[in-house]
Amino acid sequence: MIHKSNKAYKSIGEVAKILDLVNKKKGTLNTHTIRFWEKEFKQIKPNILNGNRRYYNNDTIEVLKKVKYLLKDQGMTINGAKKVLNSDKSLKLDELPNNSINADYNIKIKLKKISNLIKQIKNLK
Repeated sequence: MIHKSNKAYKSIGEVAKILDLVNKKKGTLNTHTIRFWEKEFKQIKPNILNGNRRYYNNDTIEVLKKVKYLLKDQGMTINGAKKVLNSDKSLKLDELPNNSINADYNIKIKLKKISNLIKQIKNLK
C-alpha cells in the first residue's frame, strides 16, 4: 500500500476527513463547508488544478483547523473568526481548548450559583 507523504497535497475529501466534517445522519463528507469557508476566509488558498480539483497543503489545512475550531467549537461568528485570524496574536490550537473549556465551565458554575441565590431571595419575599 502506498502512503502519501505528510507534505503532500490533500484532496478536499481527505481534508474533510481530517477536520471530521461529516454529516452525522448520512455519513457523507461535508466538503461544501470547506468550499464556503474558502469564499469567506482569504487565508484559505487551495491549489486548484485540472477539472477544478482542489488540493490543500499543510499550512492551509492548519488554517482550516483554526477556522473550524473558532466557528464550530467556540461558536464564533464568521466576522469574529476573521478578526481572530487577522489579528497579530498567534492562535495555538493545543492551548486554546483547555483554557476556554475551563473558563466556560467556571462561568457556568458561577452562573448556576447566582441563579440559585436569586431563587432563594425570591422565596424569602
